[in-house]
Amino acid sequence: MTRLSNLALLRGVLARQDPKKYLFFTRTANGRRAADEFLARLQERTQDRDIPVSLSTYRAQLRAVNRWGRAATADLSPIGRPTLVANGEHDVMVPTANSVDLAERLPNSELVLYPDAGHGGIFQHHAAFTTTALAFLAR
Repeated sequence: MTRLSNLALLRGVLARQDPKKYLFFTRTANGRRAADEFLARLQERTQDRDIPVSLSTYRAQLRAVNRWGRAATADLSPIGRPTLVANGEHDVMVPTANSVDLAERLPNSELVLYPDAGHGGIFQHHAAFTTTALAFLAR
């Protein structure tokens, strides 16, 4: 993930684009359009905006993810609470197969994979995700 993230950052700098376009969305026409729409929605909020991530925070997050990726698989069978696992069908940042594996190891889970979507599947399909999440929480 470190290499992928760093390449997306570099690509974003060189293209003068937000790296989220390359990390969270597919490079299909639909994915590129969804990325632009998502980034426009982010700009709508004028108060309580997210603070930009510092380089040290970025590095710490990558170290934590890499450490987690090398750790032994956790036994999730004791988790009996209903769990919604949502991802895009084409996540290159955290491979979709990891979401499938997570859902299989959680005994009471529901898996939702959004088509033509990457890591930002819930951002790309925000209306569908909101409907799914509200229905899940209502049960």
